[in-house]
Amino acid sequence: MRPNPVKRALKAGQPSVGTWLSLGNIPAARFMARSGFHWLTVDIEHSMVGIETAAWMWGCIADAGCTALARVPANRHDHIKRVLDNGAHGVVVPMVNSRAEAEAAVAAMLYPPVGNRSVGGSLPPLHFGTTAPDYFAHANEELLVVLQCEHIAAVENADAIFSVPGIDAIFVGPNDLAASMRSKDGKPPSGEATTEAMKHILATCKKHGVAPGLHCMNAEEAKVRMEEGWQFIAIGSELRMMLDGASAVLKQLGAGWQKGEMAKY
Repeated sequence: MRPNPVKRALKAGQPSVGTWLSLGNIPAARFMARSGFHWLTVDIEHSMVGIETAAWMWGCIADAGCTALARVPANRHDHIKRVLDNGAHGVVVPMVNSRAEAEAAVAAMLYPPVGNRSVGGSLPPLHFGTTAPDYFAHANEELLVVLQCEHIAAVENADAIFSVPGIDAIFVGPNDLAASMRSKDGKPPSGEATTEAMKHILATCKKHGVAPGLHCMNAEEAKVRMEEGWQFIAIGSELRMMLDGASAVLKQLGAGWQKGEMAKY
């Protein structure tokens, strides 16, 4: 069975960099899988991507030698089982706020006797380059288990959550975390409060031997975060990269090359 290089890198304390796929475009996934990222996450939570399209995307990513991940819509056994049975190398589970929720997520990803995932699915052996019996025997050792810490309740329960056996990484969603920290009148949290929450997440991950992860806006931020000790790093998304590239081209062309102003040329 093909080993999961991202899982091994994180266990060794090394950083691993990837990005989000939100457009549901199969050719784009093929190109992105060959661009050099260690992993790509097909986002099924906040996009229009369906399971059939996602399965094709995971196949394209796996065939390129890249690690194919899925972010499920919610922490539910059926969501987790379905993406794994259709070939994902691991799962990112959103909004995990308690130990019980963390235990349920881990159990859904792993076969008995460790978890309660049911046996089925024809695509996973293809994506791991092996046979069905070998996959069923060794999947627990290679699947990447990532739980999201994106609510202040998860920060407050960090010790209980991060110490659950089987977790490979904790991934912070900065926007949702900040939203959960708003005051009753809707004011965003202070910079100091946000910084303290992030420090607590990072320290608790280190305490329990779990890789800390974070979504970054750009490469510069990613470098700073890796120096701080964050390992599982997402940079933007394929949509953000496309828009940033288009914006840079138009900016280089100079004034007048904006929408609605090109007729003069």
